[in-house]
Amino acid sequence: MTLDEFVAATGKPTPPAGLDDVLLSLWWDRKGDWEKAHEHAQAAETRDGSWVHAYLHRGEGDLGNAGYWYARAGRPLSALSLDEEWTEIARELLARG
Repeated sequence: MTLDEFVAATGKPTPPAGLDDVLLSLWWDRKGDWEKAHEHAQAAETRDGSWVHAYLHRGEGDLGNAGYWYARAGRPLSALSLDEEWTEIARELLARG
């Protein structure tokens, strides 16, 4: 799936089949459902899951918690806008296939 296809899929009422928890987290975040996004980020016990988890907590303004998750992801606290970071994460994850 390309980034454009993924972004377009966020306009649908249900997520595309076959998304892992990390991409489901981004999908639900774009839909405005922070709780479902957070649930999927927590379920993904990987560095990528930690990255999305960090992004979500930064979005809610909890920079202390976000910092913890960025460290677990092995990434610095993002200086990008939230939209830019969402795109960066989605692009990288989708490029890996």
